Amino acid sequence: MPRKIIIIEDDPDILDIMAYILSEEGYDVLSATNSKPLEEVHLHDPILILMDNRLTDGLGKDFCKHFKEDPATRHFPIVLVSANSGLEQMARDSGADGYLKKPFDISELIEVVKKFG
Repeated sequence: MPRKIIIIEDDPDILDIMAYILSEEGYDVLSATNSKPLEEVHLHDPILILMDNRLTDGLGKDFCKHFKEDPATRHFPIVLVSANSGLEQMARDSGADGYLKKPFDISELIEVVKKFG
């Protein structure tokens, strides 16, 4: 069974590129421009959630913090992906399991994902 990754990114071009790259690496990718997939995360059971900070329906860091405070969802790994300055601190404050600074190259994306399965 392929390992599933959820990508939440408000920029459709970046979303498509990330989904394509990870699909080519053999992952089953669910992508969205908003936090909707988080509502049914248990149905998807992802090995990783890659989440931008600026989303169409809120801030990724806030969704991450809420997720990590909930005992039912805290075990799902989340990596914040953003061009925001202070991303490392933002990831730490929100409880994220990692971060990926934009712009990133393909090898950086793959390296971060492989850490989680």
